[in-house]
Amino acid sequence: MRKFALLARFGALSLLLVYGCNSDSKPKYTDEELALIPAVQKEGLPEASGGFVLAVGDETITSDEIITEPVLNHFKPIAQKSNFEQFKKLAGPELEQIISTRVSNILLYQQAKREAGGGVDIEAALEKATEAETRSFVAGFDGDYAKAEQALKKMGMNWASFREYQKKMILSQDYIRRQLPERRPITRGELVNCYNEMKDEFFAQPTTITFRLIDIQLSNLDVTDPNVSRAEQARKLAQELMRRLQNGEDFGELAKQYSHGYMASAGGLWKPVQPGSLAKPYDVLEAEGEKIEPGQIAGPIEAGEHIFIMKLEEKKAKSFEPLENVQKEVESKIIFDRRKIASDRFSAELARKIAMSERDRFADFCLKKIYRLSSEQKSGQ
Repeated sequence: MRKFALLARFGALSLLLVYGCNSDSKPKYTDEELALIPAVQKEGLPEASGGFVLAVGDETITSDEIITEPVLNHFKPIAQKSNFEQFKKLAGPELEQIISTRVSNILLYQQAKREAGGGVDIEAALEKATEAETRSFVAGFDGDYAKAEQALKKMGMNWASFREYQKKMILSQDYIRRQLPERRPITRGELVNCYNEMKDEFFAQPTTITFRLIDIQLSNLDVTDPNVSRAEQARKLAQELMRRLQNGEDFGELAKQYSHGYMASAGGLWKPVQPGSLAKPYDVLEAEGEKIEPGQIAGPIEAGEHIFIMKLEEKKAKSFEPLENVQKEVESKIIFDRRKIASDRFSAELARKIAMSERDRFADFCLKKIYRLSSEQKSGQ
């Protein structure tokens, strides 16, 4: 009997969508809703009460399993601001993707279960892995079992259905792993292309300037002559400080004595600043910093109720971490993309096994139900 390796989760590679999870009890259907279901889909269904269903192999997907609380909350704002035709156009593609993913998950699990067979070894491995996932889930809520249980309820699950869901996910992911192409060597060209695609987002060291600043604030200036305005006194002080700096006095010491800025005690030294990060009135300093080189002084610079004198300490142009330093991250991205492309293709092939007409009819039913529920909640507010 063939054993299988348990595959760790790999981000978006997982085809199992939490939105599709629900309790393990089958809902019932109204007579009116049962009338919508093709005869082949009615076999084994309970009597009257819940929603139109979509048959997938030997299982069924109900509208209640698709329209979970998170899904309803996601689509509700769109539904409440649109007529049905607008809502269908906006929400339809996303809902169809949710349904297609759920269909793929079921078919995937059915295929994985057939190939894995049964036996004590497989069941024991599944139980062990499921127990680890359950502990990890609770740990995500700082070990608070009650909070974890509450989160499960919001997803439409209890602990029993959560464990069953985990078993299916583990088995299905292992099956996916075995269907994906063998890992082929990564070429230098692939590395360079992927690095170039990633570098702006992940490996960029942005342009920065580091400076010292004497920030003369009119509102904090001591008035020495009542016949002279604060603005004029501030200008005279700035000119005097510029003269002293040109004569070689220490910028940091003058900043400690005369600056009203919050970095005065540190000699006016600011931390490195990125373009666009400064709020008014300090944003003028970015342009001034571009005009001068490290060691040079700019000023006086008038900006509203402030007069600035700025000394540029350092200017760093935008740069990137070299490929050699981030090669492992780039390789991981390449492998992830390969697996995602293969798994998406595999998922699409599985989903095509369900007649398009039946999926469309089911999706339309779900859209109408979401729209109706959202409208009812709006009117009940």
